[in-house]
Amino acid sequence: MKTRFAPDRGLSRRMLVTSFLLGLLYVGFVALLIALTESAVLAVLIAGGALFVQYWFSDRIALYAMRGRIVTPEEAPQLHGAIDRLCALADMPKPRVAIADVDLPNAFATGRNPKNAVVCVTTGIMRRLDADELEGVLSHELSHVAHRDVAVMTIASFLGVLAGLITRFGLYGGLSRNRDQNAAVVVLTVILVSVAVYAISFLLTRALSRYRELAADRAGAMLTGRPSALASALTKISGDIARIPSRDLRQAEAFNAFFFAPAISGKGASLSSLFSTHPPLETRLDRLGVLSRELGEQA
Repeated sequence: MKTRFAPDRGLSRRMLVTSFLLGLLYVGFVALLIALTESAVLAVLIAGGALFVQYWFSDRIALYAMRGRIVTPEEAPQLHGAIDRLCALADMPKPRVAIADVDLPNAFATGRNPKNAVVCVTTGIMRRLDADELEGVLSHELSHVAHRDVAVMTIASFLGVLAGLITRFGLYGGLSRNRDQNAAVVVLTVILVSVAVYAISFLLTRALSRYRELAADRAGAMLTGRPSALASALTKISGDIARIPSRDLRQAEAFNAFFFAPAISGKGASLSSLFSTHPPLETRLDRLGVLSRELGEQA
């Protein structure tokens, strides 16, 4: 699907490379599991079913978990109006529009493709942002839909889910019940391989997640022509999130990779940034500042 969102070849390359590497990792992982133990086949089938559900029903799962509901133009005329304008500007199909009744100021996009996408905003973000800032956030989320990176992230996270399931199965099931030394060695090998696969897939998907946020910032700001509005929204949301109770943030942390701004994040560039779903706020603001100057020079 071609849209007027600025193409990002760097994002396309990273999605392709990440998917390829995870695919190789997955094939080798499954081959080893099947060679070591027949019980792994059942785990793979279960995980495959989980992937199917996650991929085909990711929009419904996310909305249910965030207490979001689809809203009509009559229920949210300003929100629909902003998305209508942006979709017309981007020349892309309009996604379904949803609102989550939570105070956490955030937004996310989900869905397996642009025709089955949902853009959801929280009541918290709608109360805090002005029209230009909210439009910047919506443009950011729509660029995720246009670039199809939401679907890629859903698929990319599958291997980590599979490895986690295998690890739990081995720790709480096979290892405790297998007193035979050979069987215990097999189960322990499976667990160690699963842990290694989980760690690699975790780092690959987090690296892709950080880059896709920068790509969405740039594409969204270029579409609206107002990087400063998006930077203002980022600053305001990040500051307000810091005042949200930690308990509420932890409940939403599982959706960090899909949020506009992370519910819980590290500060600055450190080892913890390798495990974060988003680049540091300072990096995002710096990039938007550079883009603002570039657009100013062209004007």
